[in-house]
Amino acid sequence: MSASLPPAPLPSVKLVRNPVSRKQIEIVLSRSVAVGSLVFAGQTALPLLAQFKENNPVWTIVIVVLLTASLLLALVCSILVRFVRFSHGTVAVVYVLALVSWPFDVQIPHDPSNGQWLYFLVNVGTSTATIAFGPRLATTYLFVVPAIYGIVRMTPQGGAEPVPQAILDSVYSIILGGAVVVLITMLRQTATNVDVAQSAALERYGHAVRHHATEVERVQVDSIVHDSVLTTLISAARAYTPEAMKLTAVMAGNAIGHLAEAAMVQPDDGSTVRLRATAKRIIDAAEAMPRPFHVTGGDPGPRSIPVTVAEAIASAAQQAMYNSVQHAGDSPTIRRWVTIKAARPGGIDVEIGDSGAGFAADAVPTERLGVRVSIFERLANAGGIARIASSPGSGTIVSLRWPAPQSEARKPDFAAESLDLDATGSKS
Repeated sequence: MSASLPPAPLPSVKLVRNPVSRKQIEIVLSRSVAVGSLVFAGQTALPLLAQFKENNPVWTIVIVVLLTASLLLALVCSILVRFVRFSHGTVAVVYVLALVSWPFDVQIPHDPSNGQWLYFLVNVGTSTATIAFGPRLATTYLFVVPAIYGIVRMTPQGGAEPVPQAILDSVYSIILGGAVVVLITMLRQTATNVDVAQSAALERYGHAVRHHATEVERVQVDSIVHDSVLTTLISAARAYTPEAMKLTAVMAGNAIGHLAEAAMVQPDDGSTVRLRATAKRIIDAAEAMPRPFHVTGGDPGPRSIPVTVAEAIASAAQQAMYNSVQHAGDSPTIRRWVTIKAARPGGIDVEIGDSGAGFAADAVPTERLGVRVSIFERLANAGGIARIASSPGSGTIVSLRWPAPQSEARKPDFAAESLDLDATGSKS
C-alpha cells in the first residue's frame, strides 16, 4: 500500500497591518472638512466686521455664535469620532438658517456688500452636508443652497446684485461644491469596495486554510492507519504463538494511543482568521439547525485568532447546538439561544442555551465521551475553556470562552453545575 502524498503548503500571505477601510476614510474626511470649514470661516472675519453696521447687531451676533459653535462642535466630534454626522449636519442646517434669515435683518438695502461674508460659507455648508447626509440629500443641498444665495443676492436687502452676476456666483458655488461632493462620494465608494474585497479575500483564504488543515489531518491519520493499525491487523492475523500474540497486543495498544493523540492534536500552520468570520460560522450553523436559535451579539471585534482556535470554537458551538436539538425536547415552548460577544483580552465568548429537558452530570455514563471530547477537551486543547450548567427539567447552558483565564486554563474535565431558569429562560 502506498502512503498518501502530503498536501501542498499554502502560500504565505502578508497581511497589511492597517489596511484602508471605510471607517478610516470617514475619519479623515470628517476631520479634513471640519478643519477646512474653520479656515474658510476665518476668512469671513473682515467682511463680517465691515458689514456689521448694515445688519441687525443682535441677528449678526446670534448667527456668528451659532456658526462658530457648530463648526467647533464638528471639529471636536470629528477628533473624538463621536456624533460626527450629527455635528456636521448641524453646521449645514445653521448655515441655511443664516442664509434664509439674512434679508430680514438687513438695515441698509441696495448695498452691494450685503451678505458677501455668507458667500465664503456656501461650500462649507455643502461640504458638511456631504459628510452628514446621504448622496441624494447632499446633492439636493448642493443645488438648492447656492440657488437660494443667488436669489437672495438679487433682492434689495441682498444688495440688488445684477441677475447675471448672481447666477454666476451660484453656478461657481455649485461647481466647487460639486467637486467636493464627487470627491467625498468616490472616496467612500472606493473604501467600501476595498472593505468588501478584503472581506471576500479573507473568507476565501479562511476556506483554503480549513481545507488545508483537513488535508494535513487526513494525511496524518492515513499514515497512522498505514503504519500502525494495518500493521497491527496483519500481525494479529499471523500471531500463532504466545509471544506473537503478546507482541500484537502491545502493537494494538500503541496504535490506539496514536489514534487518540491524533484526535486531540490539530494541525497548526500559523494561519489566522478574523473573530468576525468565526462568529459568522456559528451564526450560519445556528440558522441551519432544524430548531430555531435566537442569536444575539454577533460582533466579537476585528481581531484575528489562530485557525485551529477558530475551528475548535466553531466545532464546539455546533456540537452544543446539535446536543440541544437532539436532547432538549420537541416542545414548541422550548427556547434556544446563541450569544456571541467579545472577551478580554482579544478573545470571544459563546453561550449556547436552551430551556429544555436538561440533565444531571452525575448520571452521564463515563463511556459517553461526546460532550467531553467534542466540547471540553477540544476547547481546552485550543487554550480555551468550556462550562456546562444544567439540571433536569431546567434547561442547559454551554459557555465557551477563549482564551481561558490563567487560573482556569488547561482544565478539560467534564463538569456541570445545577441550573435554574426563570419563566423567560434566563439563568437565575
